[in-house]
Amino acid sequence: MKKYAIVGLGGRARFFYEALIQDYAETTEIVGLCDINLTRMHVTNKRMVELGGKKVPTYKHNAFDQMIKETQPDCIIVTTVDRTHHHYIIRAMELGCDVITEKPMTVDEDKCQDIINVQKKTGKSLRVSFNYRYAPLNSKIRELIMNDTIGKVNAIHFEWLLNTRHGADYFRRWHRDKRNSGGLLVHKSTHHFDLVNFWLHSQPDTVFAFGDLMFYGRENAENRGVEHFYYRAHDSEYAKNDPFALHMKDSSNLKELYLDAEQEDGYLRDQSVFGDGISIEDTMSVLVRYKNKALLTYSLTAYSPWEGYRVNFTGDKGRLEVTSIEDVYVNGQGDASKEGVLKGMSITVYPQFGEAYTLEMPIQLGGHGGGDPALLKDLFSEKAGEDPLKRAATHEDGAMSILTGIAANKSIASGMPIKVNQLIQF
Repeated sequence: MKKYAIVGLGGRARFFYEALIQDYAETTEIVGLCDINLTRMHVTNKRMVELGGKKVPTYKHNAFDQMIKETQPDCIIVTTVDRTHHHYIIRAMELGCDVITEKPMTVDEDKCQDIINVQKKTGKSLRVSFNYRYAPLNSKIRELIMNDTIGKVNAIHFEWLLNTRHGADYFRRWHRDKRNSGGLLVHKSTHHFDLVNFWLHSQPDTVFAFGDLMFYGRENAENRGVEHFYYRAHDSEYAKNDPFALHMKDSSNLKELYLDAEQEDGYLRDQSVFGDGISIEDTMSVLVRYKNKALLTYSLTAYSPWEGYRVNFTGDKGRLEVTSIEDVYVNGQGDASKEGVLKGMSITVYPQFGEAYTLEMPIQLGGHGGGDPALLKDLFSEKAGEDPLKRAATHEDGAMSILTGIAANKSIASGMPIKVNQLIQF
């Protein structure tokens, strides 16, 4: 039996403990839970028992070392606030554990360098859970490019749209403070930049970016004529008719994990997206040159009427055009296995000389476009087998995905292009 402990028990932890208990119980065991909040640990233990698992010891965040000493896990799963990922990743490796971390691996270049140094020193395995690599649509794109369908890819245009349900959620919770998340160019776009690295089998060289808060925040709301403001949705009269408000009392998951737990740590999950204190951008454009000379133009907006992405590849033998429309729930509110469920997708191939054709892509079950079940199998199954697409993401993959976003943040702040290889050393 391989033993796991989980640190950070917000909405994302459920994705991992549900899988371990329901699908991989014959070969895995959860032996410990760690969090800053006792209520969330109690709720997690209760839910694990309801799923058929067992109650396990719980440890406050300052007893992380004690948890490892007493429960002897083989691997730590890190699902804490992004800015603390590095602390638990590094300490776990120093104490002899392998690590699986939620994306992003960390939020800035200094923490990234510290992780790389400790991994090199300890030799422990560090996996980053990039679900989207495993989605059949994205795997098919990698396969087409590998098979020279459109030749050498020279240019990519990548547009990602977060809707007013999902996108707004980053402006209600801890992500709204850039110190916690690195902003959406790190927290969210790490998925997208990793996909480009994966598709191209290359790494970013130079990054230039623009970004601003243009829709959310108090100033933008005032400019649109909003008259009534509130700090948080709970017990607010003004929030009752606000389509952007999150009412945690209406969701048993959110109520148990956050509303009932906030008296311990003061974390408010339902802040107004049109309040003060937001330091992340909601509208971003990025230009990247890769080591293989390919060019990427990328945009991210967090207030679109629909959710999903369009990506077009131009190669020296043709072009791929891809559209993916998704349905995403608010994190912590619904079934973690259904986040990013596909509603529609298409891949059209345009040979340079020949008739265009569209590939049939059946809708896949599971979150992140069908990627979640395949990722979990790769992480936890003893029968995962060899993967010709090499989708398993290492610490180096985790670093290269966030470094595009970190460089973009630096470019936004300085107005200058940023060389990625000047940020860290492997």
